[in-house]
Amino acid sequence: MNIFEAVLLGAVEGFTEFLPISSTGHLTILEKLLGYQIDATDITAFTAIIQSGAVLATVIFLRQDIARIVPAWLRGVLHKDQRDNVDYRFGWAVILGSIPIGIVGLTFQDTIESTLRSLWFVAGALILWSGVMAFADHAATQIRHQEDVTWKDTLIIGVVQCLALIPGVSRSGATMSAGLLRDLDRVAVTKLSFFLSIPALLGATVLQSITEFDNISADNGGVGWLPTIVATLVSFVVGWFAVSWLLKFIAKHSYSIFIAYRLILGAVLMVLLATNVIEPQ
Repeated sequence: MNIFEAVLLGAVEGFTEFLPISSTGHLTILEKLLGYQIDATDITAFTAIIQSGAVLATVIFLRQDIARIVPAWLRGVLHKDQRDNVDYRFGWAVILGSIPIGIVGLTFQDTIESTLRSLWFVAGALILWSGVMAFADHAATQIRHQEDVTWKDTLIIGVVQCLALIPGVSRSGATMSAGLLRDLDRVAVTKLSFFLSIPALLGATVLQSITEFDNISADNGGVGWLPTIVATLVSFVVGWFAVSWLLKFIAKHSYSIFIAYRLILGAVLMVLLATNVIEPQ
């Protein structure tokens, strides 16, 4: 992989990671258009690793919240009288909500990295999950806020987040839809989606970096570690601006623009696949 392609893929990852339009779906499509074998081990590892750039941008963006929640959670663990703290409960909620995707991701890793990488799955997921998002956006009462989030909310949202292992569904689209159906407001579910992304995506990065280290190396015919690092850095920079923009946008708008975009992209991709303009894998 050359540096230009790395920068392009990193920018796409950073911009799409937290938008409910599926970053993995976009990367899979673009990698195919650039001529890569999208189910190759080095490409699937590259796709997972560069997500950490956007996640690190989120960690910095949410640093004040994290600096408040982590100490409150630790105090609650050590001292029973500190367990009524809202931040203590929110910390446990994020931990519990992160467990399902870890279990499912490890159990079905081979299927996720091979069968589900087909562009037919990407196109279908883009279209079908748009219907779920539209229903959630319409049905949500938004009467609950971040301080109302419970472990039950995040456990349900965490289970739904597992569907994001299908490229095209979108991790943020899955978590936001589930949160809205739990009557949380859009800003609350968006921030919760950010928090749930941290353990899920950083865990995937560590796993892929260790298990696929040699496959990524250019010496072994992989995409190369230099392009991987460059793409990760670019996704960090672009992700920072995307997170900031999304929170401001979602505070005043519905998800309709993202739903429309998903439907159009999914339909175009299906036409290209049906007419053999591009191969599914």
